[in-house]
This record gives sequence, C-alpha cells and structure tokens, in this order.
Amino acid sequence: MTDIEVRAGTPDDIHPMITLALAACAENGLTNPNPIKLLSEIWVALTRERGIVGIIGEPGKPIEAAILLRIEPLWYSDEPSIIERAIFVHPDFRAAKGGRASKLCDFAKNVQEQLAFPLLIGVLSSQRTEAKVRLYERKFGDAAGAYWIVGASTGTT
Repeated sequence: MTDIEVRAGTPDDIHPMITLALAACAENGLTNPNPIKLLSEIWVALTRERGIVGIIGEPGKPIEAAILLRIEPLWYSDEPSIIERAIFVHPDFRAAKGGRASKLCDFAKNVQEQLAFPLLIGVLSSQRTEAKVRLYERKFGDAAGAYWIVGASTGTT
C-alpha cells in the first residue's frame, strides 16, 4: 500500500479501534487502561458527537494507525478546543512506506483548519520521544511547553 489515506472513522470501526487503543495503552500507557473509559472516549468521536477519529486502514480490517480527536472546552473555558487524546501507529506498520504518523498529523491540522478551534496535540511518551518531537515540530512548529512524569514512566503498565 503506497497511497496512504486517512479516513474519518465511523461507529462500525468501534471494535478495531478498541483493539488498537488497548495495544497503544499496552505499549505506551502510564497506568492500566479501563476499557469502559476507552469505549466512551472513542465512541463519541466515532459518532462525531464530540470529536472525530482519523483512521488508516480499510473498513472491516484491522486498523493500521489512528488519531483520536475530542472536541471539548478546556477546564477553564466554555469555548471548544480540539484535544488530541491519542495518535498511534500499529508496530506492524511503523517501518512501512507511507508516513502514517505524518498523515495523521495532517488530518489533525485539516480538522483544525475546518473547525477553526485551537488544536492541542503533543507527545507524552518515554519511548522514542526525540523522533516524535521532531515530527511534531515539522508538522506544527515550535512546542508550547513540555511534560514531566514523576514517579512513573510510560510503557510500563
């Protein structure tokens, strides 16, 4: 597959999305996942009630990569923002041609341009962090801060 496209997820994608989300949590989670919470976060985006999911992969097949974007106000405001909850490329597709992570970043930028809400997106990871930050800097420009994890590390759940 050389012509990689990101499509908007639909409710039919719920089962492969949960499978991908659990794989993402197993690899990069800070704490153990709650499948019910994952379901509720993903479902409202797949139904476009309060978000959107960008998916790489054919409907009815395992998902190669996805980005979960939620639309909600920040804790101190009533105005909506686009908040990236997760971006994950399945390990089987990281070395494959097509730039899946880059395409998912482009999807997020397109959503931001269409909705004209601020996009909050970042890297919260203890593994391969430098490469992820370089990709985000190429796609989004300079960072607006940083995260520190004290007393834990991602990918150890």
